[in-house]
Amino acid sequence: MEFKVSKELIHQLEEHIVQKNDKELEVLLNDLHHADIAEILDELDFDEATYIFRVLDSDKTAEILLELEDDLRENILSRLSPKEIAEELDELETNDAADIIGELSQEIKAEVISEMLDVEHAKDIVDLLRYDENSAGGLMGKELVKVNENWNVLTCVKEMRIQAENVSRVHSIYVVDDENRLKGRLSLKDLLTTSTKTQIGDIYIRKLNFVNVDTEDVEVARIMQKYDLEAIPVVDELGRLVGRITIDDIVDVIKDEADKDYQLAAGITQDVESNDSVLELTKARLPWLLIGMVIEIVASFVLKGNEEIFKLHSTLIIFVPLLSATAGNIGVQASAIVVQGLANGTLKEFSRGYFTKEITVSMISGSIISLLLLGYHSIMYQQYLVGFAISISMIVVILFAATLGTLVPLFLHKNKIDPAIATGPFITTTNDVFGIMLYFGVAKLILGF
Repeated sequence: MEFKVSKELIHQLEEHIVQKNDKELEVLLNDLHHADIAEILDELDFDEATYIFRVLDSDKTAEILLELEDDLRENILSRLSPKEIAEELDELETNDAADIIGELSQEIKAEVISEMLDVEHAKDIVDLLRYDENSAGGLMGKELVKVNENWNVLTCVKEMRIQAENVSRVHSIYVVDDENRLKGRLSLKDLLTTSTKTQIGDIYIRKLNFVNVDTEDVEVARIMQKYDLEAIPVVDELGRLVGRITIDDIVDVIKDEADKDYQLAAGITQDVESNDSVLELTKARLPWLLIGMVIEIVASFVLKGNEEIFKLHSTLIIFVPLLSATAGNIGVQASAIVVQGLANGTLKEFSRGYFTKEITVSMISGSIISLLLLGYHSIMYQQYLVGFAISISMIVVILFAATLGTLVPLFLHKNKIDPAIATGPFITTTNDVFGIMLYFGVAKLILGF
């Protein structure tokens, strides 16, 4: 059952903190998962959270650090000495330690590294810090189990036992040559059922998915999703095995990417959280609102330029909001499906078959909407030619919106721009201007204006 923070528990903790009853605090928290403790600390103020953090053992608090909200983690780290931070990092895997130390200032970072007891661990962390955080190198950890293709099974097992002491979970056994170049992977079943004198080179599996240190994190996520991998090895430019990425790191990438795309689709231009400052939230939201305002002003000029026709046929103006809403919805639906296809790899570039399918769907939807609109207009206003003009205009606008919604994300993707930007205000506001122009243009043509 999922843990929920209760007011009673918070009250108990606050009482023990005031009384400095460390033993009772440990009793209350020691049996909880580190993610649950992080959730509790987020409910306390900084001083209380820091106090509890100092009470618990570093093997537990190290994991808690990873789960804390950014501002709370930053605040707690600022209250710890370099030696205390080093003790936390000594308990973490290299990629997690690198993530935390990367948040520190250069001065504190150097002090923390110098205080770390495990020199090899510190070297691995420093090595990871040189990679871009959004690359495979920035995601990978150094902890893995590897064997040499020239070893026999007996030597392999002995070496694996030594290496496994520093690995929390063995996902795969990688095979390398004398130059540490990745050659393949070793099946645990083959290892257990093969003679101890057999050479690893005779039994390892050569087919293996891997990524380069410079591979983008979203591409790593796509590969791991496609092949349903729990872990993937990382190689450098020379093909040497330098690390591995596990599924827990990729889940974070997928979540971050989804959050970013959702915000872009909502017209938010930079990554923000609900607890960010008013200024940060305003800066993230305002740009698209201003762009939208300018585009809608253009739409108002289009309306003004068609005053004469809707003075003669007033019902034309009545259906402009319906036109804008429908075209916007059609465009957003079309672009959302394209963006989804680009994200999961099912759509990589323009496809005539897919485009035809999307236009056909929009044509059917537009025809149904237009027929209903024609029937409604005929019953309510008995202006059959105007109703026909509105209905045909609606179909044209819907087809335009579908075309725009399908092609714009593909164009953005081809030009290395996040296509998620096309699923929100960009499509809806652009459809408003061009949709209204098409609407009145087709109506004028039919009505002979």
